[in-house]
Amino acid sequence: MTELRIASDYDKIAATFQRNLSGGRARLASMLGGHVEVESNGAWLTTGDGQRFLNFGGYGVFLTGARHPTVVAEVERQLRTHPISTRLFLEPTLARAAEMLTAVTPDGLDRVHFCGSGAEAVETAIKLARLNGRQHLISMVGGYHGKTMGALSVNGRPVFQDPFRPLLPHVAHVPFGDTAALAAVLEQHPDEACVIVEPIQAEAGVLIPPEGYLRSVRSLCREYGALLVLDEVQTGLGRLGAWWGAEREGVCPDILLSGKGLGGGVMPVAAAVTTDELFAVLDRDPLLHTSTFSGAPITMAAVCGALRAIEEDALVERAAVLGELLLRETTRIAKTHLSHHGCEVRGAGLLIAVEIAEPGVAGELLLDLVNNDVVANLSMNSDYVLRLTPPAVLNDNDVEFFLERFEAAVRTTARGGSRQKG
Repeated sequence: MTELRIASDYDKIAATFQRNLSGGRARLASMLGGHVEVESNGAWLTTGDGQRFLNFGGYGVFLTGARHPTVVAEVERQLRTHPISTRLFLEPTLARAAEMLTAVTPDGLDRVHFCGSGAEAVETAIKLARLNGRQHLISMVGGYHGKTMGALSVNGRPVFQDPFRPLLPHVAHVPFGDTAALAAVLEQHPDEACVIVEPIQAEAGVLIPPEGYLRSVRSLCREYGALLVLDEVQTGLGRLGAWWGAEREGVCPDILLSGKGLGGGVMPVAAAVTTDELFAVLDRDPLLHTSTFSGAPITMAAVCGALRAIEEDALVERAAVLGELLLRETTRIAKTHLSHHGCEVRGAGLLIAVEIAEPGVAGELLLDLVNNDVVANLSMNSDYVLRLTPPAVLNDNDVEFFLERFEAAVRTTARGGSRQKG
């Protein structure tokens, strides 16, 4: 209880953020009610004053929920024995994690580079492309791939890029879903290009491409000798109700990127998974692309726990069932109360967007949800979309709670409640 009282001293913590961290973060937290999160379990998080929130946010990290017992057990076991390795000798937990991950990726993707974040996985993909003679990068307008300099170069929103220019050269952006535009750029760079695409553009507002789009992209890459990188950092590991978005169209990329839920909601970890052929250069020189904490035993234990939990608890199948229910009911509620604001709901599995055409209303809905004890996120590449990424461990009571609170929040938003208070 003492810890909760200390942690609930919002003003003191906010002052530390202002002084030593990010004042912008402190201001945003204040706008959202001035909460301090101190504990999480399953689908719920608890603040310093004991208030509980249902977590439908976390930017897609919590597919297995927070502190899933299988993940925690794996990490605790590793913590007690060997959390960080010297990297001079071989280490068994890294080998086990790689074996388990490649067992669930598309056939032929057998080589793994683990790293700490999705952006680092994108950097790995870019470097693998360069090592294999592909100097020209093609990504999609609205795509989101992280904020390190290489990843930022292939992001599809100038607002994040412009303050840091010049970025990487030889980068082109084409409209998502437009295969003719992609073909036109590929034609200019035969055997020299690398295409980076998401199965569904999560941060652009859960944009779902036309049926057959990924198959067409795969075919164009083959035709023009381009590499295909599928960024499944947010869509993979069951989030869409399938292990990978690639499965929805029977596509196998040259490089698959994973992250977010890969650490089981316990550790930060991501990975780039590729073929023997593309990895061959790193086989010849294992020091060419390294990172001190890449494949750290404690993070690899989390990967093993996450993959076990997803498999043993049938969370891919659960995501499909829950996603169908939540999409149907959120659509019904939102259209009942927000149709006059120009509202559209779309999604796949447990990746759901509520788009509201009227400026600022998506932000009001986020605040109204927080006021109703539900956490969500706004999309990074769309100011009009509130995004829901709930865990696949929701039980029936959690679903009922969410739908009740979502409807209450939507009603308030429709009346302009938060704006009137402000």
